[in-house]
Amino acid sequence: MARGTVTISVALLGCLMLGSSALGSSALATTQEELPGRFDQPHTGFAPAETVLRPGTPEEVGLDRAPLARAAEQVASWTEPAPDTGHPLYSGAVTLLAHQGVVVDRQTSGKALRYADAEGTELPPAEQLPMRPDTIFDIASISKLFTSIAVLQLAENGALDINEPVASYLPEFGVNGKSDITVEQLLTHTSGLEPTLNLWRDYPDKPSRINAVLEVAPQEKPGSAYLYSDLNLITLGVLVERRSGSTLDEFVRDRITEPLAMTDTGYNPPADKRDRIAATEYTAEPPRGLVHGEVHDENAWSLGGVAGHAGVFSTATDLAKLGQAVLNGGSYAGNRILRQETVEQMLTNYNQEFPDDSHGLGFELDQRWYMGGLSAPGTAGHTGFTGTSLVLDPASRSIAILLTNRVHPSRDWGSINEARETHASGLAAALAVPPRHGPDSWHSAPGNSTTTTLSTARLPVQGTPEVTFDAFIDSEKTDKLTVAASTDGQRWQPLELEATGPGAPEGGSKTLSGSGHRSWWSVKARLDQYDPPNGGTLTLRWQFATDDQYTGRGVNLDGIQVKDDSGLIFDAERDPQKLEPEGWVTTSR
Repeated sequence: MARGTVTISVALLGCLMLGSSALGSSALATTQEELPGRFDQPHTGFAPAETVLRPGTPEEVGLDRAPLARAAEQVASWTEPAPDTGHPLYSGAVTLLAHQGVVVDRQTSGKALRYADAEGTELPPAEQLPMRPDTIFDIASISKLFTSIAVLQLAENGALDINEPVASYLPEFGVNGKSDITVEQLLTHTSGLEPTLNLWRDYPDKPSRINAVLEVAPQEKPGSAYLYSDLNLITLGVLVERRSGSTLDEFVRDRITEPLAMTDTGYNPPADKRDRIAATEYTAEPPRGLVHGEVHDENAWSLGGVAGHAGVFSTATDLAKLGQAVLNGGSYAGNRILRQETVEQMLTNYNQEFPDDSHGLGFELDQRWYMGGLSAPGTAGHTGFTGTSLVLDPASRSIAILLTNRVHPSRDWGSINEARETHASGLAAALAVPPRHGPDSWHSAPGNSTTTTLSTARLPVQGTPEVTFDAFIDSEKTDKLTVAASTDGQRWQPLELEATGPGAPEGGSKTLSGSGHRSWWSVKARLDQYDPPNGGTLTLRWQFATDDQYTGRGVNLDGIQVKDDSGLIFDAERDPQKLEPEGWVTTSR
């Protein structure tokens, strides 16, 4: 099939979203409508087109309130000054979490306007502005999604073909080795164009700035590498205008924000909304002072506030509508902005040759650094430099939105990636993974740079023992579950593990890790090297070790059994007191 023109079924979409775990899971998918709040029963396909967001409680859609509250508390804590820096990670935040069409959590913290200068001098309290649920944010590069959707709308109408060279629509682009770069390559950041140019500094006016983008030579051979570039989307913004006859802001308004009733979303917000807009940076170069109510990105500012890569302002409520429209397959509240098959294309990974840079048509895919525990092959989203994140998880039909003004008053006050991950992971942890056996399973979600252990008491053994258990593992590949055996409690021998189930590694392995499959695995290990002629004792230890950044939902263990030549010698369901946990807890979900 030709890339860029593929039309796929909703069933196949599920397979693309979830990897091999979606294969054969249709029975699970059909029952989830009756069992909301499940992490271990991923959906295939889209939510019903009539799904409209409404407020509700976590409990009514099967979620555990406690992880949501912990995540919200942590996000709010970062608006307070840190002891080591004397300033907060960000001035303020607005968050929104939705599951199955229900907004289950919405929080505000900190200030939308707090500082008077780049050094962090606080304004008098009467001049500061608190964050509100309807605070309007400069969403920075999340703007790229609006441009991408506009391009796909034009493709639906036959105004362009994403497989065609950009130069066939913008002849001036086809210079300096760019004649064969396609629209698809701009959408997937595989064009080879460099990340950015200092348009605002090096060129005198808008026409010269646009020409500089269209004429720039590639930094890498087109199609040979993933290179995230604002220039890709600036070019696509020009393409939308050229093929539609409308300005980009008019096109986005008429074809996206008005149909979705996104009343606070657009470019260059009016002055009468300024008291609801989160301030951004205090800039000396260019000498703009405190940027408040104008686009933060210097290049977008120099292009009049309307550009393909930045410039959109929005609220959490409005972005949730856009997110639900995507989860619904392109429509919301009776208004369709994309065909279902176009959304399928949009959420397909076109960058399989660049494994760490999965990308659809505009949307980033499976990026744990900000999607956290919601990461999966089909999880889609984008971030913005100003401190914004949008995460859409079709597998659980969930939305996580974090909006901060982390560049207020300075971009140098730190990264908010931990906040992004924490917020999305809170929703993942609120979703249930029910045990496979009995009333509970063992769970470990230790965080970064931590090792947890679950050990048996000493077990009397006759002959060759065999260990079996079920494991639900959601971790990055560098976070490892191991099982080891010891005859003296001092020296430990890692066991070769054989796991079966969707997404399980092929063949034997001494470690287990993985994410996105969202399925229990059946695991076994034989201790062929342990066969004392007159019997002996054996201790087993399950160990989950994480590296220094990014974790998933963690690991669940259930149905632990040990057998030897005499039969069953340990059953954790029957004798849980014979397990010694350090960092593991029992959970019914």
